[in-house]
This record gives sequence, structure tokens and C-alpha cells, in this order.
Amino acid sequence: MAKFSITMPDDLGAFVHEEMAERSYENVSEYFRHLVRQERRRAKADDDLRGLIDEGLKSGVSGATLDDIWAEAGKKHGRTGG
Repeated sequence: MAKFSITMPDDLGAFVHEEMAERSYENVSEYFRHLVRQERRRAKADDDLRGLIDEGLKSGVSGATLDDIWAEAGKKHGRTGG
């Protein structure tokens, strides 16, 4: 298991202790593990979004009109025009 030792200004230390109390973390390690897991999920979501954006950019410009796009979306979601 990795072990870390960190130093931070008093105001950040106070914030950590306030968060621990407010969110019922048992200790500082538990709080920081939560932050690291949260950051890992955020980074993965960012990577996934970037991949989707790249895929969209590589697909080129569609020849469909806006009405065509709305009609197709309606078909996919069981909606009809009107």
C-alpha cells in the first residue's frame, strides 16, 4: 500500500477537518482516498467525452437538414411530429 505525507497551509487543513466532520469521514486518509477516487472518475469522464468529440469530428459534416435530424430523433424515441 502506498503511503503519503503532505503538508498544507492552515486554512486548507481547517477545510479538510471541516469536511471530515461534515461528511463523517473517520480519518484524513479516508477523506483523501475519496478525493482521489472522485478525481479518477472525473478524469475518465473527461477522456470519454474527448473520445466522443474526436469521433464526431472525424465523422465529418452531415448532409441531413435540421428537420431530418429531428425526425430521426423522434423515430428513435417513439415520437411523431405534430
